[in-house]
Amino acid sequence: MKRGLNSRSVSMLQAVAGCLLVVALANGQTAPQEKPQMAEEVFKNIQVLRGLTVDQFMGTMGFIAAALSMNCSECHHTGSAAEYAEDTPRKQTARKMILMVNALNKSNFGGQREVTCYSCHRSDARPKITPSLAEQYGTPPPDDPNEVEISGTPAAGAPSADQVLNKYIQALGGAQRLASVTSFAGKGTYEGFDTEGDKFPVEVYARAPNERTTIVHLRAGDNIRTCDGRNAWNTSAGTLLPIPVFSLSGGDLEGAKMDAGLSFPGQIKQLLKDWRTGFPSTTIDDKDVDVVQGSSPDNTPVKFYFDKKSGLLLRQVRYTDTALGLNPTQIDYDDYRDVSGVKMPFRLTTTWTDGRSTIVFSELRANVSIDAAKFSKPAGNTPQKP
Repeated sequence: MKRGLNSRSVSMLQAVAGCLLVVALANGQTAPQEKPQMAEEVFKNIQVLRGLTVDQFMGTMGFIAAALSMNCSECHHTGSAAEYAEDTPRKQTARKMILMVNALNKSNFGGQREVTCYSCHRSDARPKITPSLAEQYGTPPPDDPNEVEISGTPAAGAPSADQVLNKYIQALGGAQRLASVTSFAGKGTYEGFDTEGDKFPVEVYARAPNERTTIVHLRAGDNIRTCDGRNAWNTSAGTLLPIPVFSLSGGDLEGAKMDAGLSFPGQIKQLLKDWRTGFPSTTIDDKDVDVVQGSSPDNTPVKFYFDKKSGLLLRQVRYTDTALGLNPTQIDYDDYRDVSGVKMPFRLTTTWTDGRSTIVFSELRANVSIDAAKFSKPAGNTPQKP
């Protein structure tokens, strides 16, 4: 991603993805699931990407940005929220490319998505058409641990998924201690796409099994990210989104529920299905890891990377399906400390197609009383005027 981006335009593109650490695992809540707003009800001049919810539309914008290594201001007029809707030559080209890719998949792959923007662009605004001898004969880059896959027969001697997960639970303090923690509240700092390099106060509240709220006190107002166990919302503070609050849907909601469930990791085995292991050896930050993969309720794979030595979770990688392709999300867990007999990560770094945000806790308190209103739909801030 190019540096020196317009912070307001990048914020608009990334608003939805920033909800990664704040929502919860649905667990029999009786409240009806809220119907999300459609993008064409909120934004103007949508032509080929109609029929998407607001978060799905923003995720699709993120996929385009990642595929071309471009930012909002390079395709849109970004003087105001209204100017995003105005046509530009690049927006018109993008519409043609989307239709071309859809036609390729329909004509050659039975409608299955085998070709995406990234297939040709590979994080470059202009696809390369000539082979590179430097790439062919040069030293290949190190393998990306996020892309490790089981090919053919699983690696021999690998521990079972159950063994790896049991080791993780034991490393955190054991199943009994984990079950004794039913809520926590944390304070610290937040730094991300919407802070212009500065750090701002953050509060995090969680209640088992599936409620979580994060409040970041930004210059533009409080960015509140909430889930009540069935629905999840994000306010638009610090962005140009023309609505004060929006709900998550589809893969964004499923992934977010899982993150909140991991706030109480004793239930990790129940979060996903079809657990598998036996991946090739790989490392993260020079640490050997055991890779375990499960499937979310929508059958999207989710990988977990556990330190072979300590058993602690170092990374989670999952994918959200957009209209154009899969968006990866990576969450790194670090600086585990003891909180009421349970090890909890005091540093959470979330990386997605458009940026990175980091929460560093200075304080985590377990089994505190939390007002249920903390997990209700936020009122949101008054959106910025066009």
